[in-house]
Amino acid sequence: MAIRILCTFPVMVIVSLLFLCGSVDTANEVDPYTILGVTRSASQAEIKKVYKRLAREWHPDKNKNEGAEDMFIKITKSYEILSNEEKRANYDRYGQTDETQLYGHGHYGHRHDHFYFDESFFHFPFNNKGSREFADSKYALHFNQYVNDVVPDSFKRPYLIKITSDWCFSCIHIEPVWKEVVKELEALGVGIGVVDVGYERRLANHLGAHRTPSILGVISGKVTFFHYAVVKEHLRQFVEDLLPQRLVEKVTDRNNFQFLNSWHEQNKPHVLLFDQVPVVPLLYKLTAFAYKDYVQFGYVDQGLSETANLLKQFNINTYAPTMLVFKESTDKPADIIQAKGMKKQIIDEFILNNKFLLVPRLVNQKLFDELCPVKQFHRRRKYCVLLITGDEESYTIGNQAFLSFASTNTKEVVRFSYIYQRLQQPLCETLLKTKDSTPLQTPQVLILERRNAAGKVLFKLAGSWNGTNDDKQHLLDELDRLIKDPSILNYDAMLPELNNEFASMFLIRWIHTAYDYLTEIIDDILHNNWREMMPLLSLIFSALFILFGTVVVQAFSDSSEDGKSKSKAKDGPKAENESPTGSNTSSRPPKKNFVEVTELTDITYISNLVRLRPGHMNVVLVLTDSTKNVLLSKFAKEVYSFTGSLTLHFSFLNVDKHSAWMETLLEFAQDAMQIDSDEDDGARHKRDYTGYVLALNGHKKYLCLFKPVYTGEDLDGKSSEEEGPGGATGGGRRSRSSSREDHLPSKANPRSRSTATLQIHHKLDRLGLWMERLLEGTLPRYYIPAWPGLDKITAPK
Repeated sequence: MAIRILCTFPVMVIVSLLFLCGSVDTANEVDPYTILGVTRSASQAEIKKVYKRLAREWHPDKNKNEGAEDMFIKITKSYEILSNEEKRANYDRYGQTDETQLYGHGHYGHRHDHFYFDESFFHFPFNNKGSREFADSKYALHFNQYVNDVVPDSFKRPYLIKITSDWCFSCIHIEPVWKEVVKELEALGVGIGVVDVGYERRLANHLGAHRTPSILGVISGKVTFFHYAVVKEHLRQFVEDLLPQRLVEKVTDRNNFQFLNSWHEQNKPHVLLFDQVPVVPLLYKLTAFAYKDYVQFGYVDQGLSETANLLKQFNINTYAPTMLVFKESTDKPADIIQAKGMKKQIIDEFILNNKFLLVPRLVNQKLFDELCPVKQFHRRRKYCVLLITGDEESYTIGNQAFLSFASTNTKEVVRFSYIYQRLQQPLCETLLKTKDSTPLQTPQVLILERRNAAGKVLFKLAGSWNGTNDDKQHLLDELDRLIKDPSILNYDAMLPELNNEFASMFLIRWIHTAYDYLTEIIDDILHNNWREMMPLLSLIFSALFILFGTVVVQAFSDSSEDGKSKSKAKDGPKAENESPTGSNTSSRPPKKNFVEVTELTDITYISNLVRLRPGHMNVVLVLTDSTKNVLLSKFAKEVYSFTGSLTLHFSFLNVDKHSAWMETLLEFAQDAMQIDSDEDDGARHKRDYTGYVLALNGHKKYLCLFKPVYTGEDLDGKSSEEEGPGGATGGGRRSRSSSREDHLPSKANPRSRSTATLQIHHKLDRLGLWMERLLEGTLPRYYIPAWPGLDKITAPK
């Protein structure tokens, strides 16, 4: 035991000495607060004010003392740390910033009050970025850098990003593979990034990375996760799968003519790569993605027998990759490059030198900005010779002559282009000073110079263009004058933004967006990224629950309504006898101060009956021309208190016009016919339907019937109270004497016209009580197979 203590004691002393050395080193470390002379609670305004004063004082151009330059660098770096809230917070917490290695210190550690633990002493393979063979700090990403730089650049090249952290054991195992893959893909043009979760938690959450290590790809602003084993071949294939599918078209003897002649439709040069490998190289795909807006790419496999004529036509050397670029001429390439080791820098330079056609068509504002840049300096002026022409066949000769003239141009400050008036009418109207869109009789040539990005230009109308030798000589003279005297551009204008002729339709863009979103959902489901899927799943289940709940509630409400009506139908007469006869008003507050009653005709028949919404009923009063005014007035008074119900609609039917429909309806309702048969006392005469009220449910195809009853004094002086109340319900009997008197001709009536009007007026006395029972659902219902046809509602001619 003593021996162990003696052996351990020197080790403890050494460790203590190392900690003390670390403390001394920490004490001597440069502190940005000390350099700027501010406190840790200083505001940004105070820090900025002090920085400006110290920068003026220690600037090397003003301060010639030795060490002024080093002090100025320290002041600048200190201000960079304290002016950034994230860096300042990291320094206050850990004594270092995201860039680390502050002011030449290469080690990393954690500061805890008076102790500084240098992890390199313990030889931890993690949490020690300075000791790693492969420095991730070169590719470290921050949130602002990702949003401002990586996302816009991802539309030109894909990015491969690794999510890591300090205390990540699994990150150590993938480090050798990651190093090898980064070395290879970065040379091909793939962007590389590393996100440390410990320092960039916000960016990690933004990317949806919740585990370390994770590898993801970013292309065109879209994030895709890598879900396979971290092997070099898998990562390379993952980057290749990020690229769009039809970037490079495979060209053979059968489709080479079609491929090269599409330059006019696509308004792009076409590039052909000849190589002996059967698959398109990843370098070539990445190049095609970077310049997809400018150049169309094709690939020729030299090992196929279908490409022998192409190799012979362009005299291709099969021992080295060859790249040809074609512009307006499809027989002869505009430029050629051949090299055994085709590098990215060589290809980029070759494409940049041939990015545009000799005379490109202005199809969008982006192309116009690149072909005709804004003037920056007097010696770097750029002039655009613009031909305003048409796309009809009659303009072909002039357009070809303009192309021939542009191909002989040797002036570097002049760029030639053309536009179609039909597709760019606002721009043409501004330049030609016209206000109509009539086609050009003769193409026009203009020389213009852009003065600012807002659209201001100086231009000169060089005249009409027919492609003759005189036109060519005149334009050449104008260009020579322009080089000597730029003031010949005597017009100015504010140009509108060009129409994007290649913009896809909204529907196509929507379909592409929906496809991308659906693909992302399927990918998340297959790889169990449930944390990202939870908001979407919650939304889907909530919508299904609401829909299912609505259907169930509606179904139960309909069934309960039917059950209630059936259970109370048996007690209908009893309930009517017990109800007070004078109660003809409802406790429902009326919704309107009037009653809206529409006539049921062949025009309103479909909307007011056949296609009536479920749960709604149409209450129809049957009348004649002679009783219209009297019955409508009484009907309005009786139903006024029920207008507060949103499910009731009120109409009237003129039986003088539509008696056939009324008879057909009652023939369908067998129960109703049984009731009507009691009225016949052996005398066969036409029924009088005046004063009848029908409650029609168009959706469920049933009706409730109100039969009028006279409650005032009859012709013999009898009181109406001697009659039973069954008439109000539509199920009882009227007195025979009253029924006969209702059907007597007017000439046999000894009473005056006012007495007859009073009798008709009293036919609807019990309608209020009937309406109450209608809303309660206690009235008998007469179901019919179908509503009478439209021919029945139309009056006979």
